[in-house]
Amino acid sequence: MNAQQPGTTSQPDIGSCAACSPSERAEGKQVVQPDKTALINRLRRIEGQIGGIAGMVRDDRYCVDILTQLSAVRSAIDALSIRLLENHARGCVRHAVQDNGGDETLEELMGVIRKMIR
Repeated sequence: MNAQQPGTTSQPDIGSCAACSPSERAEGKQVVQPDKTALINRLRRIEGQIGGIAGMVRDDRYCVDILTQLSAVRSAIDALSIRLLENHARGCVRHAVQDNGGDETLEELMGVIRKMIR
């Protein structure tokens, strides 16, 4: 975790500037995620849920049971998306706004939000 600056209040270190360090690469933008381990753990749980659903389909389980598990996966993915969106807003977007007004970054953020709510 980053050291707290004098005169600042203590908040979770989600997307802090030191941890959210963007860099340009040939393939596009890259950011070091501040809570990568937690994100990976969530993704592994989702992978396990998907594997379980595949097994349910193979075993000819009841449709409602499968749909219930699919709903749980959707909720888990939504929660992960919100976490990443929060990291992005508190780190990358905040930095861009402070550095140069952030118009391009804010438009990118709004595009992501539009995709998420569809």
